[in-house]
Amino acid sequence: MILVTGATGTIGREVLRLLPAGRAVRIMARNPGRVACATQGAEIVHGDFTDPASLTDALHNVHTAFLVTNPDGDDDARFLDPARAAGVRHIVKLSAAAVTDPRADDLITRHQRHNEELLRASGMDWTLLRPRAFMSNTLSWARSIRADGVVRALYGTSVNACVDPRDVAEAAVRALTGAAGEHAGRAYTLTGPQALSAVQQTAELADLLGQELRFEELSPQQARTALAARYPADIADALLESAGRQHGGSKAVVDATLPGLLGRPARTFRAWAADHLDAFRPAEAATD
Repeated sequence: MILVTGATGTIGREVLRLLPAGRAVRIMARNPGRVACATQGAEIVHGDFTDPASLTDALHNVHTAFLVTNPDGDDDARFLDPARAAGVRHIVKLSAAAVTDPRADDLITRHQRHNEELLRASGMDWTLLRPRAFMSNTLSWARSIRADGVVRALYGTSVNACVDPRDVAEAAVRALTGAAGEHAGRAYTLTGPQALSAVQQTAELADLLGQELRFEELSPQQARTALAARYPADIADALLESAGRQHGGSKAVVDATLPGLLGRPARTFRAWAADHLDAFRPAEAATD
């Protein structure tokens, strides 16, 4: 039995789509009604990291679990003890590439490191997936592109070896379904095939859309104001610190791990964007 958490999120949805038919799969969701895509025959159950009884029920008879949590909380600690008590053998955890950067000391990265340490000390087999930023983060530009053809971002020329979420999900499925011990004790840094800046991504989108797009660079204060409207102050500070490290070149390295895992090149940003163009088009121009 494979347990999937985070099933309504960016990676979890893709994991469910890619898990092979015929595998015993249980999906744990705080709101099962929001699970829109499930592997054929999957069992969907209610589970909440703050509800120990629901975790015990969800983990019954589970061999391997895909663990997706908010890095700034205590969900990992809440999950690991009942998982071990239920006899879970292997945890595949979604983490982040920043944990390997000694210069990264923001709140989110500190929590990610702590959660990795909890898993490694749990006594269960573990696999860590450490992706760079998701290409899908550019969907946050969709509204301003549709409205007035503008992309606004901080540090427009700093580059990031961003990764297609579908590739991260495929790596997760490899780890979840591999032979016993094949991925145990492994930490995989997952990047895309090239390091791109927001300016370069804007140009790619403009070319694919066949329209002119304008890039406007936000000042640090403008970026702080925008983030503060969406996140608590400590999270906004962590995201700004992360952007500063990217500006210093810390996220530019392209890693060969993902192609080695998948047996093919990592998908490009252009390929991702081509598959998601309708999100950036005005509603009247979007295709069915």
